[in-house]
Amino acid sequence: MKAKLILEDGNQFDGISFGYEQPTSGEAVFNTAMCGYPESLTDPSYIGEILALTYPLAGNYGVPKNDIGTEGLSQFFESEKIHVRAFIVSDYSENYSHWNANESLSDWLKQQKIPAISNIDTRALTKLLREKGSMLGQIVFGNDSPVSQIYNPASENLVAQASCKNIIHYNEGGKYKIALVDCGVKHNIIRCLLKRNVEVIRVPWDYDFTQIDYDGLFISNGPGNPEHCTKTVENIRKAMNDAKPIFGICMGNQLLALASGAKTYKLKYGHRSHNQPVQMLTDKRCFVTSQNHGYAVDSITLGNEWQQLFVNLNDGTNEGICHKSKPFFSAQFHPEAASGPVDTEFLFDEFLKKIEDNKS
Repeated sequence: MKAKLILEDGNQFDGISFGYEQPTSGEAVFNTAMCGYPESLTDPSYIGEILALTYPLAGNYGVPKNDIGTEGLSQFFESEKIHVRAFIVSDYSENYSHWNANESLSDWLKQQKIPAISNIDTRALTKLLREKGSMLGQIVFGNDSPVSQIYNPASENLVAQASCKNIIHYNEGGKYKIALVDCGVKHNIIRCLLKRNVEVIRVPWDYDFTQIDYDGLFISNGPGNPEHCTKTVENIRKAMNDAKPIFGICMGNQLLALASGAKTYKLKYGHRSHNQPVQMLTDKRCFVTSQNHGYAVDSITLGNEWQQLFVNLNDGTNEGICHKSKPFFSAQFHPEAASGPVDTEFLFDEFLKKIEDNKS
């Protein structure tokens, strides 16, 4: 069936449907990664987004089976379901080949009721989004008329949608107890912690974790505007009165900054890719990182007790902060990757070292 993407500025892109054929709307964004669509589509940070890939081909290696591994975590996906509002590619490959493939990308999208369009000029779309910034859009099929009310993900607390509803325990009896604030956590973050033999206590975004016993606090990634997470910020502020180490990733970086008194802002078109270069300011090392975020920390608003830990070498935006004397730090990028480069996975070891030092 014919389908089209209609942006809020009036621009239209005609294509062909290869997913679930139901009109939808959301924020149109782009990702420049060359692979990893199963991981990206199941990343909770994409809630509310119409995701376009700049890499021209998708579907050629199919989709793996949703095998459940240790502790009830998916082995190949980053959550239990697809989170994007819709998916846009230039060329969809109907024929797939991969040792781990279980089904086609099209079949998977249809099962999970996610619209998808191919034969779109994604280069032109990306250039438009870079020039004008991410914008709202909708997808319609056949001769359907555009809807008058387009869904705006910035209007609500997406973290509340992405977070778990109850406390979940992993690897009870592990070396250290990590309280993980679930703002939309990717499964590979939990996997990275578990393979270091720690106990993870996964709590909802608004849960007062200061009332439980833990050795270190972890604040996860998540979708949308961090300013909606006022309860999380209040609880982080309470945790800062203690000396227990804190580590935040992505949304966790922004929430830690808000708790410190700093401010955040919306980026023009965000960072969504596997190839974002960041520099660690403490020793000037550079790393290639995987990223997915539309908001950033305003480093100018950081208090005197805080400093930038990482900066983006493309646009100079903040990529992490740290406290000057206490064991609190964060990264705007994804050290756990999945998909993407794992150059910075050592940050999990840094977190555990801070916990060990704090207990000694």
